[in-house]
Amino acid sequence: MTEAGTACFHPNARSLNGVLRMPTETPLLPVTHWLELGTESRDWDRAEPALLQAFLTHMILIRVFEEKVLELAGQGLVHGPAHSAIGQEAAAVGCVMALRTSDQINGSHRAHHQFLAKAFHFLRPQGIRLAPEIDAGIREVCHRALSEILGLAQGYCKGRGGSMHLRWLQSGNLGTNAIVGGGVPMAAGSAWAHQRSNTGDATFTFFGDGAINIGSVLETMNMAAAWKLPLCFFIENNRYAVSTAIEEVTAEPRLSSRGLAFGIAAWKVDGMDPLAVHLATAQALEHMRSGNGPTLIEADVYRYFHQNGPLPGSAFGYRTKAEEQVWRGRDPIERVIAEMSARGLLDAAAARQFTECARRLMNDIAAQLVETEMGKKRIIPALWPSADFVDFGIRGDLSEFAAVRHLEAEQVAGEQVEAKFIEAVADVMQRRMAQDPRIVVMGEDVHRLKGGTNGATRGLSAAFPDRVLGTPIAENAFVGLAGGIALDGRYIPVVEFMYPDFVWVAADQVFNQIAKARHMFGGDSDMPLVLRMKVAMGTGYGSQHSMDPAGIFATSVGWRIVAPSTPFDYIGLMNSALLCRDPVLVIEHVELYSQKGRIPAQDRDYFIPLGKAKLVRRGNKMTVLTYLSMVQRVIEVAQRIGVDADIIDLRSLDRAGIDWQLIESSIRRTGNVLIVEQGSAGPSYGGWLAAEVQSHCFDYLDQPVRRVHGTEAAPSISKVLEAAACAGAADIERGLRQVVADQGLSLS
Repeated sequence: MTEAGTACFHPNARSLNGVLRMPTETPLLPVTHWLELGTESRDWDRAEPALLQAFLTHMILIRVFEEKVLELAGQGLVHGPAHSAIGQEAAAVGCVMALRTSDQINGSHRAHHQFLAKAFHFLRPQGIRLAPEIDAGIREVCHRALSEILGLAQGYCKGRGGSMHLRWLQSGNLGTNAIVGGGVPMAAGSAWAHQRSNTGDATFTFFGDGAINIGSVLETMNMAAAWKLPLCFFIENNRYAVSTAIEEVTAEPRLSSRGLAFGIAAWKVDGMDPLAVHLATAQALEHMRSGNGPTLIEADVYRYFHQNGPLPGSAFGYRTKAEEQVWRGRDPIERVIAEMSARGLLDAAAARQFTECARRLMNDIAAQLVETEMGKKRIIPALWPSADFVDFGIRGDLSEFAAVRHLEAEQVAGEQVEAKFIEAVADVMQRRMAQDPRIVVMGEDVHRLKGGTNGATRGLSAAFPDRVLGTPIAENAFVGLAGGIALDGRYIPVVEFMYPDFVWVAADQVFNQIAKARHMFGGDSDMPLVLRMKVAMGTGYGSQHSMDPAGIFATSVGWRIVAPSTPFDYIGLMNSALLCRDPVLVIEHVELYSQKGRIPAQDRDYFIPLGKAKLVRRGNKMTVLTYLSMVQRVIEVAQRIGVDADIIDLRSLDRAGIDWQLIESSIRRTGNVLIVEQGSAGPSYGGWLAAEVQSHCFDYLDQPVRRVHGTEAAPSISKVLEAAACAGAADIERGLRQVVADQGLSLS
């Protein structure tokens, strides 16, 4: 009884015949450890003097580098943001100094310190010497990194990446990322490649307290744990996501606790103490290199300046000067100087001398990049990239196809057999995986159900059990992981999205990461990835499973798109997709899966060029452009009503893949164009294509480009409403007749 005289009941208590019964309660414990690691004086006593010196020199040089960046930003010379990590150097340096040079990292928009720490460690694994001069190799790193931040041609990404997209693969820097949490799935791909190659190497993905609440981060944690990837989730908890304090957005501000939900071993450390970070990293590496799966390290740090630029956070009112002063009193550089001095390992004058040396270095580098013109500082004009460079590297040059054997159906000389479309899908992948051990297939249920939900991966799991990966239902994570595999370069991922609409779930990885990686990292980073998805219109799966993705991908930079309409074409185009060094979307249609076509009895090794359309019916009065299941439908309707039309199966749908030679030659003869697609008007491919046709062929057109497409609404579950939403034979006939009528002609 309480003092008020009322009974206190357990919320889960149950009463039976007036007798209070309590439920059985068993405390649950996490499956892995979560601990806080700190250092004591004896830990500093045991630390190798060379390691402490490396902490100091790397942190000083990173600090001075970032001070120069903020100085230039204050002068208006940094075009775009300047996210400094001044104050956070210990987390990056302490971690990286525990790595092998072959281990890899990536980071987010605030990553100068991580990039430099890894680059320095790659060049000088034992540390930069505490000397009055800094060697040429380190000078070059600083010069190229500052050039990149300023957007200059001498930068690591030739000025494309700037402050937020820094990549130097040779040093283990996979690429930093402007999308909060966006690089985390890509890092998992690198970790998978390490695991698959059995190198013993690990990948570290750095992100902040703001990113810990991003879905792609949590999805990747789950996936990395399930697959036991050697991936460390390194959280730099600087307490503020721009100006929002961590306590405002989460009930558990100890962010390392997130690892427990996924069975990930986690450490919490003082990120202002490089030795504590180093020791925690060493433990995490031992865990990962022993095959025990991913780890998580939360380092409590503090950025001395605002989210962007040279002013402190207090200038914007979201934190106090007193708070900033407390954290500045814990400066990691001063901490190392004090610890080394106390042990007779450092003359304070030597530290000051090295700091001045670093400042001279950065002043000298800046003087090579900036000049004064009429009393005003400016970037030296000759250092800017040429404007002609703007589109270079959106896609590769397809030089990988120089020696392949092209074949069209009409050219087959040997024995042929009838095959279902879906059989061709599975057979060509079986052939390629048998010949190329780099190919790995992943997606939901691809390893089960006798080949996934439609049989497209039939037989692959039995033949290649370690290269057919059934994934969690987490498209953002697994396609991002595949992007990381592709960017790593050792393997070729083939990803299946069960339905095209799921691309919206994974939009960041598909469009911000995979599509842009080659271009934003300077044009040289291959992205050999194949993404398969099926159009399911006509199957009754409704609005969220039935879209045609062609229009969405055609307006995205970087993707190549193929849409085979026959089993023969599927084999040739899939072979080309797998050889291509760019990301390729392969669109399939469930309506085609059961249809049959002739293919070579034994040959699965021919190629159909990317960017090569096919004239499937000859005519003179109009040109019909179409793809996928609508190719055969248009042929059937045109033959039935007697339309005199060229019918072109586009096959390649992306901007670089439109076969203008064939299309223009047809339009010159016919003067009239009809574009036919099945899907709804909203994400329409035909609208984009019509604009392109009118731009390229305006002088040859006798009338505006006509189109056949579905309604504005996405297909519904109802069979009647689904049929009404999608373009069908009646719509094709109306479109053909309209083009004829607009010529002043008529059909019988």
